[in-house]
Amino acid sequence: MLVLQSALFALGLFFGTLICLRAGWVVGRERLRDVDADSGLGAVDGAVFGLMGLLLAFTFTTAAARFDHRRDLVVEEVNAIGTAWLRLELLQSDARDDLRELMRRYVDARIASYAHTSDDAATNQAVQKSYEIQNELWTRLIAALQAETALPLVQSVVPAVNEMFDIAQTRILATRQHPPLAVYLMLGLLVLVSSLLAGFGMAKAASQSKLHVLAFAAIVSASIYLILDIEFPRLGFVRVDQFDRALVELRATMD
Repeated sequence: MLVLQSALFALGLFFGTLICLRAGWVVGRERLRDVDADSGLGAVDGAVFGLMGLLLAFTFTTAAARFDHRRDLVVEEVNAIGTAWLRLELLQSDARDDLRELMRRYVDARIASYAHTSDDAATNQAVQKSYEIQNELWTRLIAALQAETALPLVQSVVPAVNEMFDIAQTRILATRQHPPLAVYLMLGLLVLVSSLLAGFGMAKAASQSKLHVLAFAAIVSASIYLILDIEFPRLGFVRVDQFDRALVELRATMD
């Protein structure tokens, strides 16, 4: 659904840019009848264009930073799960086997929570299941460690499992971290206003250059679509799914 919304937003912005460029040119042609009609307007144009470029660059940079952060979290979770799995080897055989079976179920739930991100119901169900297994795993781990007398063993296993849970929660929250809708609305407004002013500036020509008009509309709308695509890296063309293979490969080693 978000992919369709992003595409419609970019497409609407493309046609809106074309309309504003044309409207600005028409208004500019009418204003040319007045002497010095465009006197002093360069400062206003520069300010609006500069603000649009600044907001566009800021939005793209922050989206790329969040993309890198989410990708790094995948690697961190895989490492944390692998460490916790190895630390369970230190426990007694009975408790170890039960906890490892829970670990397998937990990893399966974590993989399922990112397997169908376009289906909110399935994703939420998988996340909720991982929480339930997480609580059961923690309860059984504490019960198993109470029978242990070696303090270094407790200090080795508990932090590893706790870190595994913390990173999983961080990944879930990271997927919900996005700029406010007002940022995108403001960016779209700035693009349309800039297009209007750009069209006004082209009014000295008897006709508009179709190449420049189409190129400007296409580049701006494509840039904004790319930003939205990076913001939701599991739904569009820019994806982090390939990093999930590491978690699948780790799960294969647990059998």
